[in-house]
Amino acid sequence: MPVLRRFLADRNGRLGLFGLLLVLGMALSAGWLFPGDPLAVTGPAQLPPFQDPAHWLGTDRLGRDVLAQLFHGARVSLLVGAAAAAVAVGIGLLIGTAAGALGGWADEALMRLTEAFQTVPSFVLALALILVLGPSLGHVVLAIGLGAWPSPARVVRAEIMALSRRDFAEAYRALGMGWLEIAFARLLPNALAPVLVLATVITASAILIESALSFLGLGDPNRVSWGSMIADGRAVLRSAWYLSAIPGLAIVLAVLSVSLLGEALTAALDPRRIRR
Repeated sequence: MPVLRRFLADRNGRLGLFGLLLVLGMALSAGWLFPGDPLAVTGPAQLPPFQDPAHWLGTDRLGRDVLAQLFHGARVSLLVGAAAAAVAVGIGLLIGTAAGALGGWADEALMRLTEAFQTVPSFVLALALILVLGPSLGHVVLAIGLGAWPSPARVVRAEIMALSRRDFAEAYRALGMGWLEIAFARLLPNALAPVLVLATVITASAILIESALSFLGLGDPNRVSWGSMIADGRAVLRSAWYLSAIPGLAIVLAVLSVSLLGEALTAALDPRRIRR
C-alpha cells in the first residue's frame, strides 16, 4: 500500500510508532507483570530507584511500587486518549456530515452550536463537567470528548461540502438516493482521511487533559494515573524528585509518540508534504 510505505519511510512515523507500541506494551502487560492492586503498599517508603530488585524504580512516599503504578497508569492514559478521541470524532462526524449535506438553516444552526462549544477551552469545559458529574473514568472520557468534537465537525463539514459538488454526487441524486444515504454512505468515507489525522491530535490532547485533571485530584480515585503520580510526588519534590519526574517522562513519551504519528500520517496521506 502506497500510504503505508510512505508512512514507514518517514522517520517521525517510525519513532512515533515505536513509542506508542512501547506504551501500549506497558498497558497490556500491566496485569501480568504487576498483578493485584498497584496502590497497595509493598515496601519501605521513598525507596530510590535501582536500589531493590523488587522495586526497580523505587517506591513512593507511602511505600507503593512506582513501576507498577507506571504500567497501570499507561492503561488509563491510552484508554482515556482513545475513548475520548472516539467520542469526539463520532460526534464531529455526525454533526459535520449533517451540516455539510443539508446546508441552509440546518448548517447555520449546527455551526452556531459548534462555535458555542469552541468558545470554551477544552480543559475548562472538562473541568466544569467533572465538577458537576463527579470524578470517574467514564465522566473524564465524556468531558474531554465533548470539548474536542468541534474540530472534527468543521473538517468533515468542509470535506462534505466540497464532495457534494462533485459529479458523482450529482449522479447519486439523479439515481434518486436520499441525502442521508448520499452523505453518510457515499461521501463520508471519502472525507475520513483528514479526520484520522485529527484523531491523533485529539488523543494526545486527551492524555494531557486527563493527566491535568488527575493532578488536580479530579481523576478517577480508584485508578492509577500518571497525573496523580506527579501530584503525589509534589509533596516530596526536593527529597524524591524522581516520583514526579518518572510519570512526567511517561506523559512526554506518550504525547510525543502520538503527535509524531499524526505528523507522519499527514505526510503519508498527502504525498506533496513528504519531507525531502
